[in-house]
Amino acid sequence: MAYWVNLFQSVKLMLLNVSRRFNYPSLVGLLFGTVFFAFSLTPSLLPRPFLIQGVLSGLSFTAGYAVGVFAMWLWHYLQLPEFSKKWALILKRSATTLCLLLTISFIWQASTWQNSIREMMGMELQQGHQPVLLGLMSAAVFLVALTVARLFNWVMHSLAVRWRRYVSSRVSYLTSFTVALVLFWSVIDGVLVTALMRTADSSFQQLDALIEDDLPMPVRSIQTGSQESLISWEELGREGRRFIADAPTEQQLSNFFEKDTKAPIRVYVGLASAESSELRAQLALKELKRVGGFDRSALVIVTPTGTGWIDPNAQDTLEYLLRGDVASVAAQYSYLNSPLTLFTQAEYGRDAARALFDKIYSYWRTLPRDSRPKLYLSGLSLGAMNSDLSFDLFDIIDEPFDGALWVGPPFRNETWRRVTADRDSGSPAWLPIFRDGSVVRFMNQYQALDESGDSPWGAFRIAFLQYASDPIVFFSPHIAWNEPDWMREPRGPDVSPDLRWFPIVTMLQLAADTVVGTAPKGFGHEYAAEHYIHAWRSLMDLESWSDEKLDKLLALFSDSETEK
Repeated sequence: MAYWVNLFQSVKLMLLNVSRRFNYPSLVGLLFGTVFFAFSLTPSLLPRPFLIQGVLSGLSFTAGYAVGVFAMWLWHYLQLPEFSKKWALILKRSATTLCLLLTISFIWQASTWQNSIREMMGMELQQGHQPVLLGLMSAAVFLVALTVARLFNWVMHSLAVRWRRYVSSRVSYLTSFTVALVLFWSVIDGVLVTALMRTADSSFQQLDALIEDDLPMPVRSIQTGSQESLISWEELGREGRRFIADAPTEQQLSNFFEKDTKAPIRVYVGLASAESSELRAQLALKELKRVGGFDRSALVIVTPTGTGWIDPNAQDTLEYLLRGDVASVAAQYSYLNSPLTLFTQAEYGRDAARALFDKIYSYWRTLPRDSRPKLYLSGLSLGAMNSDLSFDLFDIIDEPFDGALWVGPPFRNETWRRVTADRDSGSPAWLPIFRDGSVVRFMNQYQALDESGDSPWGAFRIAFLQYASDPIVFFSPHIAWNEPDWMREPRGPDVSPDLRWFPIVTMLQLAADTVVGTAPKGFGHEYAAEHYIHAWRSLMDLESWSDEKLDKLLALFSDSETEK
């Protein structure tokens, strides 16, 4: 009986302890959280849907609360003087009033800020805002985070109290903190994240294997996936099948150019086509030889995004500009989307891109210089980063390929980061000029490659197409504590003048933009066909196009994007 009484008393004390810790939030934390909440309502690079704004504001409030709690802990730890009760009460009331006024003011302007970005991008404006619902969503996110944080704190303190019988107070707290951290990380990473990743992996794998009825199996022998192909139609993957099936036909090209025109060559190797990157690269080379890819005037090694997707705007415009006289080759390295691939399988994309480049380039350089095709690299987003990692400058310096077009490169792209950091003085970070533009050039929707440098463009060329409003390009964890150069004046024409840098909050805003940001073609991470046309034309020196013919091509793709 005494045992059960003691057990009941222990449980009662534990519940009282938990209740006491959960019922008294930090006032300073709440004040900081309110400021962060208000700042989260300011505009970033892309307009945010209401639901995303609620989650973002809740996370911002949580971050501000954590900063306030830490500030108070540091104040007490350093044994700084305490305010008298009278002055403490005055300061709390004043700070609370200011925070409330700040929040009301920012909520009042939130809809106007979001609509200013929408108007600039030609999007439909949002009507009104719902501050009460926004506050409830933010509060729900904060309470979940606060519950987890306080549960962690309770576990840590409970362990520390037990261990203080055997070791000093500081050692017990350090040990209990470490154990609690390992425990929570094991649950979050080993259980929650693993379960989510398995679900995502299964979903993307099923989507990749889906054979859509509107994509008939190729019948022409030069098409990958046909009966004569070395690669089966089923093994191409969903994006590979779409890449092959959506290529411009001879009839479409002939109708546009009003004369007989051959169809472009597209070679694609799916993830299921071979067991390793090396074997898939070998298969791609064999297939490219089989269909006569090295007999075309240009050969492009395309690195897809995480799912294996290749932007049709990039590919179709290239094939029209070269009048079908081009071959393209790509190999899939994942079926997960780019963010998941980047953070879970980053080395797969790099290794696959290197294997494919090595096989194609090694064979290409053995061909006679006067008869082999011009060789280019291409990639969008994660594809641009992996394409950049596919070769070593020292391996190609004696026999360089002709050029590369990298579009919307992620902030982790090493060449992009180095070139942007070392840009010529006076050029903005969102449209740099690097060493007078003799090798590397940048363009956006307002300025072409030909305007990005004073020196003639050399034989080896690297072109970056990026929009100043693209969060994939300009996000960085360092924005949490440093204002980025691209936010300073002068800003990109497609960036809101109301965007301001706030510690931590701006980083959270841009993180949200990268994951769920939406924008029309020509803004954000949505690259328009007309800008691909100008980029390819400058990169490849396609001067044979008259202004009349170019306008006709621009109109063709403009109508196509409108239909979509």
